[in-house]
Amino acid sequence: MENLKDFQESKNLKELENLKNLRVVFMGTPDFAVPSLKALVDVGCKIAAVYTQPPRSSGRGYKLNLTPVHRYAEEMGFPIRLPPTLRPMSTISEILSFKPDLVVVVAYGLLLPHALLKGVKYGCINVHASLLPRWRGAAPIQRAIMSGAKTTGVTIMQMDTGMDTGPLLTWTKVPLEETTKGLELYYDLSQKGAELLIRTLPAYLAKKLKPKEQLDQFVTLAPKIEKEEGFLDWSDSATALERKVRALNPFYSTYFHYKGERIKVLEAEVKEPFLYFMEEERGRALSDNLEISCSWGIFVPTVLQRPGGRPLNRDVFLRGFPIPAGDTIK
Repeated sequence: MENLKDFQESKNLKELENLKNLRVVFMGTPDFAVPSLKALVDVGCKIAAVYTQPPRSSGRGYKLNLTPVHRYAEEMGFPIRLPPTLRPMSTISEILSFKPDLVVVVAYGLLLPHALLKGVKYGCINVHASLLPRWRGAAPIQRAIMSGAKTTGVTIMQMDTGMDTGPLLTWTKVPLEETTKGLELYYDLSQKGAELLIRTLPAYLAKKLKPKEQLDQFVTLAPKIEKEEGFLDWSDSATALERKVRALNPFYSTYFHYKGERIKVLEAEVKEPFLYFMEEERGRALSDNLEISCSWGIFVPTVLQRPGGRPLNRDVFLRGFPIPAGDTIK
Protein backbone atom coordinates (compact mmCIF):
# COMPACT_ATOMS: atom_id res chain seq x y z
CA MET A 1 0.00 0.00 0.00
CA GLU A 2 1.66 3.18 -1.25
CA ASN A 3 2.33 6.19 0.96
CA LEU A 4 1.90 4.19 4.16
CA LYS A 5 5.17 2.27 4.03
CA ASP A 6 6.65 4.38 6.82
CA PHE A 7 3.55 4.26 8.96
CA GLN A 8 2.47 0.64 9.10
CA GLU A 9 2.17 0.91 12.88
CA SER A 10 -1.15 2.65 12.19
CA LYS A 11 -2.68 -0.78 12.74
CA ASN A 12 -1.60 -0.70 16.37
CA LEU A 13 -4.25 -0.20 19.01
CA LYS A 14 -2.31 2.75 20.40
CA GLU A 15 -2.73 4.61 17.12
CA LEU A 16 -6.40 3.71 16.82
CA GLU A 17 -6.97 5.05 20.35
CA ASN A 18 -6.39 8.52 18.92
CA LEU A 19 -9.52 8.12 16.80
CA LYS A 20 -11.85 7.69 19.77
CA ASN A 21 -12.05 11.39 20.47
CA LEU A 22 -12.32 12.39 16.83
CA ARG A 23 -15.55 14.24 15.99
CA VAL A 24 -16.59 13.41 12.44
CA VAL A 25 -19.27 14.76 10.15
CA PHE A 26 -19.90 12.03 7.59
CA MET A 27 -21.27 12.72 4.10
CA GLY A 28 -22.35 9.85 1.88
CA THR A 29 -25.32 8.44 0.03
CA PRO A 30 -25.25 4.92 -1.52
CA ASP A 31 -24.47 1.58 0.09
CA PHE A 32 -20.89 2.02 -1.17
CA ALA A 33 -20.45 4.59 1.63
CA VAL A 34 -21.91 2.54 4.47
CA PRO A 35 -18.81 0.38 5.22
CA SER A 36 -16.72 3.55 5.70
CA LEU A 37 -19.27 4.98 8.13
CA LYS A 38 -19.43 1.66 9.99
CA ALA A 39 -15.64 1.53 10.17
CA LEU A 40 -15.50 4.99 11.75
CA VAL A 41 -18.08 3.87 14.29
CA ASP A 42 -16.21 0.62 15.00
CA VAL A 43 -12.97 2.43 15.90
CA GLY A 44 -14.82 4.77 18.23
CA CYS A 45 -15.07 8.00 16.26
CA LYS A 46 -17.77 10.35 17.47
CA ILE A 47 -20.21 10.81 14.59
CA ALA A 48 -21.43 14.36 15.11
CA ALA A 49 -23.83 14.28 12.15
CA VAL A 50 -24.53 12.44 8.91
CA TYR A 51 -25.31 14.27 5.67
CA THR A 52 -26.91 12.37 2.81
CA GLN A 53 -29.09 12.97 -0.25
CA PRO A 54 -32.83 13.50 0.35
CA PRO A 55 -35.19 10.53 -0.18
CA ARG A 56 -36.29 9.98 -3.78
CA SER A 57 -39.50 8.48 -5.09
CA SER A 58 -39.44 5.31 -7.19
CA GLY A 59 -41.63 2.39 -8.19
CA ARG A 60 -45.27 2.37 -9.24
CA GLY A 61 -46.42 3.98 -6.03
CA TYR A 62 -43.67 6.62 -6.13
CA LYS A 63 -42.70 5.65 -2.61
CA LEU A 64 -39.99 7.74 -1.00
CA ASN A 65 -36.86 5.65 -0.43
CA LEU A 66 -34.24 6.59 2.14
CA THR A 67 -30.64 6.32 1.01
CA PRO A 68 -28.61 3.40 2.47
CA VAL A 69 -26.52 5.87 4.50
CA HIS A 70 -29.73 7.47 5.82
CA ARG A 71 -31.10 4.10 6.91
CA TYR A 72 -27.91 3.13 8.75
CA ALA A 73 -27.58 6.54 10.41
CA GLU A 74 -31.21 6.33 11.53
CA GLU A 75 -30.59 2.89 13.05
CA MET A 76 -27.61 4.28 14.96
CA GLY A 77 -29.45 7.37 16.15
CA PHE A 78 -27.09 9.88 14.51
CA PRO A 79 -28.29 13.38 13.64
CA ILE A 80 -29.24 13.35 9.94
CA ARG A 81 -29.33 16.30 7.56
CA LEU A 82 -30.66 16.25 3.98
CA PRO A 83 -29.77 19.55 2.28
CA PRO A 84 -30.24 19.57 -1.51
CA THR A 85 -27.17 21.80 -1.77
CA LEU A 86 -24.31 22.90 0.49
CA ARG A 87 -23.96 26.37 -1.02
CA PRO A 88 -26.00 28.52 1.42
CA MET A 89 -23.94 29.97 4.25
CA SER A 90 -26.68 28.84 6.62
CA THR A 91 -25.99 25.22 5.64
CA ILE A 92 -22.24 25.66 6.04
CA SER A 93 -22.78 27.29 9.43
CA GLU A 94 -24.95 24.38 10.52
CA ILE A 95 -22.26 21.86 9.55
CA LEU A 96 -19.62 23.83 11.45
CA SER A 97 -21.96 24.09 14.44
CA PHE A 98 -21.45 20.34 14.97
CA LYS A 99 -17.79 21.25 15.68
CA PRO A 100 -16.28 18.47 13.56
CA ASP A 101 -12.57 17.77 13.74
CA LEU A 102 -12.87 16.12 10.33
CA VAL A 103 -15.38 15.76 7.49
CA VAL A 104 -15.31 12.38 5.70
CA VAL A 105 -16.99 12.20 2.29
CA VAL A 106 -17.80 8.96 0.45
CA ALA A 107 -19.92 9.06 -2.72
CA TYR A 108 -22.01 11.94 -1.39
CA GLY A 109 -22.96 13.57 -4.68
CA LEU A 110 -22.36 17.25 -3.83
CA LEU A 111 -19.27 19.44 -4.08
CA LEU A 112 -18.06 21.05 -0.86
CA PRO A 113 -17.76 24.86 -0.84
CA HIS A 114 -14.51 26.60 0.04
CA ALA A 115 -15.84 28.00 3.32
CA LEU A 116 -16.52 24.49 4.59
CA LEU A 117 -13.21 23.06 3.38
CA LYS A 118 -11.32 25.73 5.29
CA GLY A 119 -13.50 25.75 8.38
CA VAL A 120 -12.77 22.24 9.70
CA LYS A 121 -9.78 21.53 11.97
CA TYR A 122 -8.34 18.61 9.95
CA GLY A 123 -10.08 19.50 6.73
CA CYS A 124 -12.22 17.25 4.56
CA ILE A 125 -11.13 13.93 3.06
CA ASN A 126 -12.74 11.74 0.44
CA VAL A 127 -12.80 8.01 -0.30
CA HIS A 128 -12.88 7.65 -4.10
CA ALA A 129 -13.27 4.41 -6.06
CA SER A 130 -10.39 4.77 -8.50
CA LEU A 131 -6.68 5.44 -8.69
CA LEU A 132 -6.78 9.19 -9.05
CA PRO A 133 -6.24 11.13 -11.23
CA ARG A 134 -7.79 8.39 -13.37
CA TRP A 135 -11.58 8.28 -13.39
CA ARG A 136 -12.53 11.49 -11.67
CA GLY A 137 -16.30 11.75 -11.41
CA ALA A 138 -19.52 9.95 -10.57
CA ALA A 139 -19.02 6.56 -12.25
CA PRO A 140 -15.38 5.46 -11.77
CA ILE A 141 -16.19 1.77 -11.30
CA GLN A 142 -18.29 1.40 -14.42
CA ARG A 143 -16.00 3.55 -16.58
CA ALA A 144 -12.91 1.57 -15.56
CA ILE A 145 -14.47 -1.75 -16.64
CA MET A 146 -15.93 -0.28 -19.83
CA SER A 147 -12.53 1.09 -20.81
CA GLY A 148 -10.82 -2.29 -20.51
CA ALA A 149 -8.48 -1.04 -17.78
CA LYS A 150 -6.25 -3.66 -16.18
CA THR A 151 -6.08 -1.94 -12.79
CA THR A 152 -8.20 0.28 -10.60
CA GLY A 153 -8.37 0.86 -6.86
CA VAL A 154 -9.33 3.24 -4.07
CA THR A 155 -7.82 6.60 -3.20
CA ILE A 156 -8.03 8.69 -0.03
CA MET A 157 -7.61 12.36 -0.92
CA GLN A 158 -7.76 15.78 0.66
CA MET A 159 -10.69 17.65 -0.79
CA ASP A 160 -10.65 20.95 -2.62
CA THR A 161 -13.39 22.75 -4.54
CA GLY A 162 -12.91 20.69 -7.71
CA MET A 163 -14.38 17.33 -8.71
CA ASP A 164 -11.91 14.79 -7.25
CA THR A 165 -8.97 17.13 -7.89
CA GLY A 166 -7.41 17.37 -4.41
CA PRO A 167 -4.03 16.05 -3.23
CA LEU A 168 -3.67 12.29 -2.75
CA LEU A 169 -3.01 10.81 0.68
CA THR A 170 -3.09 7.02 0.24
CA TRP A 171 -4.23 4.53 -2.34
CA THR A 172 -4.47 0.81 -2.93
CA LYS A 173 -4.54 -1.03 -6.26
CA VAL A 174 -6.98 -3.71 -7.39
CA PRO A 175 -6.44 -5.76 -10.58
CA LEU A 176 -9.26 -5.98 -13.10
CA GLU A 177 -9.82 -9.32 -14.81
CA GLU A 178 -11.61 -9.92 -18.09
CA THR A 179 -14.49 -11.34 -16.06
CA THR A 180 -14.75 -8.62 -13.38
CA LYS A 181 -18.32 -7.42 -12.95
CA GLY A 182 -19.41 -3.98 -11.84
CA LEU A 183 -21.37 -5.18 -8.82
CA GLU A 184 -18.60 -7.35 -7.38
CA LEU A 185 -16.05 -4.57 -7.91
CA TYR A 186 -18.43 -2.08 -6.28
CA TYR A 187 -18.63 -4.06 -3.05
CA ASP A 188 -14.95 -5.00 -3.11
CA LEU A 189 -13.86 -1.38 -3.39
CA SER A 190 -16.38 -0.24 -0.78
CA GLN A 191 -14.77 -2.59 1.77
CA LYS A 192 -11.22 -1.76 0.71
CA GLY A 193 -12.05 1.93 0.91
CA ALA A 194 -13.30 1.56 4.48
CA GLU A 195 -10.17 -0.37 5.50
CA LEU A 196 -7.88 2.14 3.82
CA LEU A 197 -9.68 5.04 5.49
CA ILE A 198 -9.05 3.64 8.98
CA ARG A 199 -5.43 2.79 8.15
CA THR A 200 -4.90 6.30 6.81
CA LEU A 201 -6.47 8.38 9.56
CA PRO A 202 -3.86 7.95 12.34
CA ALA A 203 -1.02 8.96 10.03
CA TYR A 204 -3.06 11.78 8.52
CA LEU A 205 -4.01 13.24 11.90
CA ALA A 206 -0.38 12.97 13.05
CA LYS A 207 0.69 14.83 9.88
CA LYS A 208 2.96 11.96 8.90
CA LEU A 209 1.61 11.73 5.36
CA LYS A 210 2.84 13.97 2.59
CA PRO A 211 -0.05 14.87 0.26
CA LYS A 212 0.76 14.28 -3.39
CA GLU A 213 -0.57 16.62 -6.06
CA GLN A 214 -2.38 14.98 -8.96
CA LEU A 215 -0.69 15.06 -12.35
CA ASP A 216 -2.89 16.65 -15.00
CA GLN A 217 -1.44 14.58 -17.84
CA PHE A 218 -2.91 11.40 -16.36
CA VAL A 219 -6.44 12.70 -15.79
CA THR A 220 -9.39 10.71 -17.15
CA LEU A 221 -13.02 11.49 -16.42
CA ALA A 222 -15.86 9.23 -15.28
CA PRO A 223 -19.06 11.18 -15.90
CA LYS A 224 -22.43 9.96 -14.66
CA ILE A 225 -23.89 7.06 -16.63
CA GLU A 226 -26.90 8.12 -18.67
CA LYS A 227 -29.71 5.61 -19.26
CA GLU A 228 -29.27 5.65 -23.02
CA GLU A 229 -25.69 4.40 -22.64
CA GLY A 230 -27.14 0.97 -21.91
CA PHE A 231 -28.18 0.60 -25.56
CA LEU A 232 -26.10 -2.06 -27.32
CA ASP A 233 -24.89 -0.49 -30.55
CA TRP A 234 -23.66 -3.07 -33.05
CA SER A 235 -21.25 -0.53 -34.55
CA ASP A 236 -19.18 -1.12 -31.41
CA SER A 237 -16.98 -4.19 -31.04
CA ALA A 238 -18.30 -7.30 -29.33
CA THR A 239 -15.56 -6.87 -26.72
CA ALA A 240 -16.70 -3.32 -25.91
CA LEU A 241 -20.32 -4.43 -25.64
CA GLU A 242 -19.49 -7.34 -23.34
CA ARG A 243 -17.54 -4.96 -21.09
CA LYS A 244 -20.55 -2.64 -21.03
CA VAL A 245 -22.81 -5.49 -19.92
CA ARG A 246 -20.40 -6.43 -17.11
CA ALA A 247 -19.88 -2.83 -16.05
CA LEU A 248 -23.45 -1.54 -16.00
CA ASN A 249 -25.52 -4.43 -14.67
CA PRO A 250 -27.36 -4.33 -12.32
CA PHE A 251 -27.01 -0.57 -11.83
CA TYR A 252 -28.29 0.22 -15.32
CA SER A 253 -29.96 -1.83 -18.05
CA THR A 254 -28.05 -2.93 -21.15
CA TYR A 255 -30.45 -3.75 -23.94
CA PHE A 256 -31.35 -4.13 -27.63
CA HIS A 257 -34.67 -3.91 -29.47
CA TYR A 258 -36.39 -6.75 -31.31
CA LYS A 259 -39.96 -6.84 -32.64
CA GLY A 260 -40.88 -3.74 -30.68
CA GLU A 261 -39.62 -5.07 -27.35
CA ARG A 262 -36.69 -3.83 -25.32
CA ILE A 263 -34.70 -6.94 -24.41
CA LYS A 264 -32.32 -6.64 -21.49
CA VAL A 265 -28.96 -8.41 -21.64
CA LEU A 266 -27.66 -9.23 -18.17
CA GLU A 267 -24.68 -11.40 -19.14
CA ALA A 268 -22.84 -11.98 -22.40
CA GLU A 269 -19.83 -13.56 -24.09
CA VAL A 270 -17.59 -12.71 -27.04
CA LYS A 271 -16.95 -15.03 -29.96
CA GLU A 272 -14.37 -14.42 -32.71
CA PRO A 273 -13.32 -10.98 -31.39
CA PHE A 274 -11.15 -10.13 -34.42
CA LEU A 275 -13.71 -11.00 -37.10
CA TYR A 276 -14.69 -7.85 -39.02
CA PHE A 277 -18.19 -7.20 -40.33
CA MET A 278 -19.15 -4.57 -42.90
CA GLU A 279 -21.68 -1.96 -41.77
CA GLU A 280 -24.60 -3.59 -43.58
CA GLU A 281 -23.83 -6.93 -41.91
CA ARG A 282 -23.88 -5.67 -38.33
CA GLY A 283 -26.73 -6.41 -35.93
CA ARG A 284 -27.75 -9.66 -37.60
CA ALA A 285 -28.47 -12.96 -35.87
CA LEU A 286 -25.87 -15.31 -37.31
CA SER A 287 -27.48 -18.44 -35.87
CA ASP A 288 -30.62 -19.59 -34.10
CA ASN A 289 -28.54 -19.46 -30.89
CA LEU A 290 -28.49 -15.65 -30.93
CA GLU A 291 -24.95 -14.90 -32.07
CA ILE A 292 -24.97 -11.26 -33.18
CA SER A 293 -22.54 -9.63 -35.60
CA CYS A 294 -20.83 -6.39 -34.52
CA SER A 295 -18.17 -4.17 -36.07
CA TRP A 296 -15.57 -6.57 -34.71
CA GLY A 297 -16.47 -9.96 -33.31
CA ILE A 298 -19.66 -11.78 -32.45
CA PHE A 299 -21.68 -10.80 -29.39
CA VAL A 300 -23.46 -13.66 -27.60
CA PRO A 301 -26.02 -12.78 -24.90
CA THR A 302 -26.18 -15.53 -22.29
CA VAL A 303 -28.78 -14.15 -19.83
CA LEU A 304 -31.71 -12.11 -21.15
CA GLN A 305 -34.95 -10.61 -19.88
CA ARG A 306 -38.14 -9.49 -21.62
CA PRO A 307 -40.23 -6.61 -20.26
CA GLY A 308 -42.14 -7.83 -17.23
CA GLY A 309 -40.36 -11.18 -17.32
CA ARG A 310 -37.58 -12.70 -15.29
CA PRO A 311 -33.95 -13.23 -16.29
CA LEU A 312 -33.48 -16.41 -18.32
CA ASN A 313 -30.52 -18.31 -19.68
CA ARG A 314 -30.24 -17.98 -23.46
CA ASP A 315 -31.53 -21.49 -24.29
CA VAL A 316 -34.63 -21.08 -22.13
CA PHE A 317 -35.22 -17.55 -23.39
CA LEU A 318 -35.06 -18.59 -27.06
CA ARG A 319 -37.48 -21.46 -26.56
CA GLY A 320 -40.16 -18.97 -25.57
CA PHE A 321 -39.00 -16.08 -27.76
CA PRO A 322 -37.05 -17.35 -30.81
CA ILE A 323 -34.82 -14.99 -32.78
CA PRO A 324 -34.08 -16.87 -36.04
CA ALA A 325 -30.81 -16.68 -37.93
CA GLY A 326 -30.83 -13.87 -40.47
CA ASP A 327 -33.13 -11.54 -38.48
CA THR A 328 -31.99 -7.99 -37.86
CA ILE A 329 -31.68 -6.83 -34.27
CA LYS A 330 -31.84 -3.13 -33.52
